[in-house]
Amino acid sequence: MRIIGLLLAVILTLGVVTVLWADSKLQRIDALNDYPGRIGNTPGTTTLLVGTDSREGLTPEQQAELSTGSESDAGGKRTDTMMLVYTPRDGDRTMLISLPRDMLVDIPGYGENKLNAAYTFGGPALLTQTLEQQTGVHIDHYAEIGFGGFAGIVDAVGGVEICLDEPIQDPYAGLDLAPGCQILNGPQSLGFVRTRHGFAEQDLQRVRNQRQFLGSLMKTVMTPGNVLNPFTALPLLDAGAEAVTVDTGDHIWNLASIMRKLSGDPLTVTVPHDGMASGAVGSYLVWGPTTTGFFDAVAAGRTPGPEYLDTGP
Repeated sequence: MRIIGLLLAVILTLGVVTVLWADSKLQRIDALNDYPGRIGNTPGTTTLLVGTDSREGLTPEQQAELSTGSESDAGGKRTDTMMLVYTPRDGDRTMLISLPRDMLVDIPGYGENKLNAAYTFGGPALLTQTLEQQTGVHIDHYAEIGFGGFAGIVDAVGGVEICLDEPIQDPYAGLDLAPGCQILNGPQSLGFVRTRHGFAEQDLQRVRNQRQFLGSLMKTVMTPGNVLNPFTALPLLDAGAEAVTVDTGDHIWNLASIMRKLSGDPLTVTVPHDGMASGAVGSYLVWGPTTTGFFDAVAAGRTPGPEYLDTGP
């Protein structure tokens, strides 16, 4: 019994040390700064997930393999993906909410522009402030990942299965996928979540694909074969911790909680809009009464009613 107790103590100690080691490797940034007039805590829990087109740390060879081009070619660092992971206050079903990058919002200090411009103008802090003031929802946690880190996580779990009804070909994203179920490696996965050419709804279809992929990735990551096997768990922790940037107040256990929620059966939805229009910023999605009604429910800690939900993959 003493030997068993000693072994359990060693295992527990190693587990704690591993978690603290992974937490120390996370990149951190001031994303959730206080600012004058910031909204207080709202019911429920809300995390902002951001995928950027950062090429930081990628060699020219890796840029070619991932079909990303250089950051200077792209005109700077931008947000390709913005999602909210929202759990209502009553513990109801978690929602994975896609934020279309072309939604017209009021960016503090810059006036009206498309949502993805907030990150370009002022990084994570301005993006979170823009969303909080526009939605009335307090953001509790923040997580961000770039191109290279995303592909590395997918490869660390041995690829992710995606099932397609139609083929997808996009030379801009280095993508050539046949219909049917298949395992995507890191570069293919990056191409899948980036591609929008050839879709009738362009970015709106892309955010549906992103939600579909994220759900499949979380299910793959949280399988016992990956979580309990040190030969896969440690490389995954290493790849994930180095690739993800979080707020200064966030930790690896916050990410684990998000992954657990997303590996279940979250309700997936794109933020509703009230049509399209054109102006000084080009074509944009209108933030109207439907959008406001959706976020009024979220700010109150409730699940938005079915009239606001255009559910998809």
